[in-house]
Amino acid sequence: MSFLRRRSATPAGPDFDVLAMDPGDWPGNLGAGLLPAPDGSCQGVFLRYDLFGGRGPAMIIGNLPTGSPAREVPEGEIPFEVAQLLLALENDEEITVVGTEDVPVMQGDNLLIVRRLKLSEGRISCVQFDRSDGVLVTIAAWDRPITDDLYALLKPLPAELFQQG
Repeated sequence: MSFLRRRSATPAGPDFDVLAMDPGDWPGNLGAGLLPAPDGSCQGVFLRYDLFGGRGPAMIIGNLPTGSPAREVPEGEIPFEVAQLLLALENDEEITVVGTEDVPVMQGDNLLIVRRLKLSEGRISCVQFDRSDGVLVTIAAWDRPITDDLYALLKPLPAELFQQG
């Protein structure tokens, strides 16, 4: 799984490959956010895909490395990416995780064990999987199911996308 390895050079953004959908494959707007640590290191990246130019966020994909505080979520509480999706939607409902299911999914020649999270808000779909380099990928979508076809669209994004200009 060569696309999941750490980069050797230190870019201006995260020190790990960010796995997401290519912005050119999405018909709307893309926004990226970095989670900085006090020492300036990157504790995670999340990408917000807005559907058709601002009609509302449709999906958030997060990449959180081992040790990121955003990964430390108490039992039953929603992942960071779901909270970001609700914040973007200006939805302040109390949402909880009511169940999980592990599902095997093929991504090219690689087998992923995907955790599907069932949430108290049925319009939110959420899945998570661990990469071989310790990065947790979480996908949260509003009002659309996350199908196995999505995993075929995931690829590492170029480091230049996250460099400061």
